[in-house]
Amino acid sequence: MWCKNCNIETNDETCPICGSKTVEDIPVEVYWCPECKVPIINTTTQADKGSCPLCGHKTKYMSADLRPVFPEERLLLELLLEKKPHEYVQKSVWAANSSYYIDGKRVALPAKLFEKADTDDLSKKIEEYKGSNTYEYFNIYAKRFCEANRNRLNYLVDEASGFVRNAASKFDEDRLVVSFSGGKDSTVTADLTINALGTSSIVHIFGNTTLEFPTTGEYAERYRHNHPHAIFMVAKNEEQNFMDVCDDIGPPARMMRWCCSMFKTGPITRTLNSLFRNEQILTFYGIRKAESVSRSKYNRIEDDAESVKIQKQTVASPIFFWKDIDIWLYILSKEIDFNYAYRLGYDRVGCWCCPNNNQRAQFLSRIYMPEKSKAWREFLIGFARKIGKPDAEEYVDSGKWKARQGGNGLATANDVKIKFTNCTAEDHAKIYRLVRPYDDELIGMFVPFGRIAPEYGQKILNETVILDVRTNVPILSIQPFTHDGYEHAVKVRTMNVADHDDLQRMVGYQIRKFNACRKCLKCESLCRAGAISIIGDYYYINPAKCVHCKMCVTPKYLDGGCMMNKYLKTK
Repeated sequence: MWCKNCNIETNDETCPICGSKTVEDIPVEVYWCPECKVPIINTTTQADKGSCPLCGHKTKYMSADLRPVFPEERLLLELLLEKKPHEYVQKSVWAANSSYYIDGKRVALPAKLFEKADTDDLSKKIEEYKGSNTYEYFNIYAKRFCEANRNRLNYLVDEASGFVRNAASKFDEDRLVVSFSGGKDSTVTADLTINALGTSSIVHIFGNTTLEFPTTGEYAERYRHNHPHAIFMVAKNEEQNFMDVCDDIGPPARMMRWCCSMFKTGPITRTLNSLFRNEQILTFYGIRKAESVSRSKYNRIEDDAESVKIQKQTVASPIFFWKDIDIWLYILSKEIDFNYAYRLGYDRVGCWCCPNNNQRAQFLSRIYMPEKSKAWREFLIGFARKIGKPDAEEYVDSGKWKARQGGNGLATANDVKIKFTNCTAEDHAKIYRLVRPYDDELIGMFVPFGRIAPEYGQKILNETVILDVRTNVPILSIQPFTHDGYEHAVKVRTMNVADHDDLQRMVGYQIRKFNACRKCLKCESLCRAGAISIIGDYYYINPAKCVHCKMCVTPKYLDGGCMMNKYLKTK
């Protein structure tokens, strides 16, 4: 624990000096020992930050965070800098963002270098020289780095292990889960959790987005082999094809990452529902505060409905306060297996074509996944032309496609527009446009509002009535309708409610779902009761499970009641 006011470490939740509340996040800085040629991790509260714990030599500040550069990436760096292959083989090489540190001396690589590099030529040279590459000197520096920072590692492991045990104590053993992505953070989280709880038979959920690096699938298989007692479940969307969805609603962008819900969160929700039904579970995630501004706002234990993507789980983050260099200190010290992509130079491992990837990550993919990268670029250029971009190649290569918002230029954008006409013959009645015929699926969309009671409706009109679940009083009337200008339509009338406009607004959200549903699976993840499921092309709400909380029709949790509204609405 750390007191911000007094700048001291303490084991107490309140500072013994000033009495203020302490926090778990103790800031760290990375120093460099020019004698040992390794980074030293210091907390800002340390009295002596100026000397190396191994040799006593004076150290100097290097950066806020750091990661090791493995020999595979070191070779690429040499080629990029037009050095002789293996010129840095005996040097200690580290990196932070776009900067490299070669024996402590900073070398900055501009983003333009990655954008304009001849990746075909680099690929040939890497293939030519990789056989003579060596880990001899890297291993020496890695061992020295671990020895110099042993106290830091002991503190991290003790603190995180205690957190894991404390969080797990509030849940039954059979309701504990590890979220396994194949990245370094989930690797460390899984290892920490297994060791802290003293069992490897914990459930692991691997979300196979179908967009993983090839090395991620290979690593997941190795992990399963090395942890035979783990209950290893693979969550995968078998029904959707990423490229087909891109063609329909456009590629994901930074503010519109529909892929996360459709290919990761949704399938994981389905897997969890199949294992735990309606039980609340505790999932250990490899979320870290330092990763992004949005993640820095999370709590270390999170169950808030607005923050947790899958409502049936409470999320615990053992490594929440760790930096990149802490993660690598753990991996290298414990000598645990990890994803090979990090050896190639990737600092993050997720979906290889993610719009959040930087220029360096795209550059690496052009080297190590040339066919996929070329096909993806060709698709993006074709999409840019389809939506009317005058200079499609510049729009793609400059990364402007990542900032795309809404469905401008897409025909499917019309599906999210709620079109209605007020009925002149009845009060509080609206006639809504449908993009397909009225059917039982549409009626099922109204389960969250109450009990569906077709027996109360006028059969000649094919009317269905919805009853309030508490009072058994009719609140909605639904019937197919014919209206000029609408090929298909439905008339919905509200009754016996205090706020007719509010109820009609929520009705509109369900009409939007019916018209625009692309099986993004967000609704399934949102429902704590597990009442919502997408079966084939059919959106189904189980009336026996629905608790009528109305979260699925509340814009606080779903933009406009449907995620497609966020992705396809136009200005």
